[in-house]
Amino acid sequence: MQGKYCILPKLNQTKHMTDNKKVLVTGADGFIGSHLTEMLVKEGFQVRALTQYNSFNFWGWLEDVECRDQLDIVCGDVRDPHFCREITKDIDTIFHLAALIAIPYSYVAPDSYVDTNVKGTLNICQAAKDNGCSRVIHTSTSEVYGTAQYVPIDEKHPLQPQSPYSASKIGADSMAMSFFNAFQLPVTIARPFNTYGPRQSSRAVIPTIIGQIANGKKSIKLGDVSPTRDFNYVLDTCRGFITLAQSDKTIGETVNIGSNFEITVGDTLNKIKDLMNSDVEFVVDEQRLRPGKSEVFRLWCDNTKINELTGFEPQFSIDQGLKETIDWFVKPENLAKYKTDIYNV
Repeated sequence: MQGKYCILPKLNQTKHMTDNKKVLVTGADGFIGSHLTEMLVKEGFQVRALTQYNSFNFWGWLEDVECRDQLDIVCGDVRDPHFCREITKDIDTIFHLAALIAIPYSYVAPDSYVDTNVKGTLNICQAAKDNGCSRVIHTSTSEVYGTAQYVPIDEKHPLQPQSPYSASKIGADSMAMSFFNAFQLPVTIARPFNTYGPRQSSRAVIPTIIGQIANGKKSIKLGDVSPTRDFNYVLDTCRGFITLAQSDKTIGETVNIGSNFEITVGDTLNKIKDLMNSDVEFVVDEQRLRPGKSEVFRLWCDNTKINELTGFEPQFSIDQGLKETIDWFVKPENLAKYKTDIYNV
């Protein structure tokens, strides 16, 4: 990782994790996956990094990481069960992050979300079972909770499929947990709340705002800014993944990863505006609004369980995380990778 934003306290490794050095990260070419891959390498693990197959031989964000030469990078697709069986051979711990994640796109292409998120998870779990993998950390999302019925949201909160995306993740979570219940596969469901930071897609609100301000926009179109979120800096989320894998107490459990801090989207955007010394105006754009019953109006994480099971606590405040994110995005070589003039579905 480049820059000071990567500096974190050394993780406390248990015997279980240190004895299982070979790990697979699916979705390693993505935003969270690339950071997790780097963190695992820094901690001394042998990492097989799965990137989505494409004819350009393009490895996503792994193109930019300093540890690239230390990785076993493979290209493929979790939708293929035979491929999943091959890449999980000789692997101890699987961090399964590969997924389709954009909520707006799930409105127009829901079938692809079932194929990748549900069937892809089935393929990884089946392969892990067949190959005797010792741990599977499956990635969920706070979107499965829908709009909060009570706050803060703990792991017992009802699941509410308010978009095809969230429905597919509820299905994927259930598939993963069924392998624990039916076959004793050592699965943990990691349920991160809203993660942000360097490399995040501009389909998300924080990089969208930073990128447009950095490119000199005076007026920015947005959707609804009244919903609240529990925003988490990406390196805290990655540390959460690893601490879950380090503890046998988390096997068969679903565990939130969050900050226990709630803030409105609007207040978050104003923090960005102040940190960037901008006078930008925010304008509501109708095409960016979710359908009424699909909008998740409130997310606030109860992180008691992960703290009790692993001792995990986030290291970055919202102000610290936003500053690190802004510092990364405003670098010309990073900003050039984003198409800030278009609405990224």
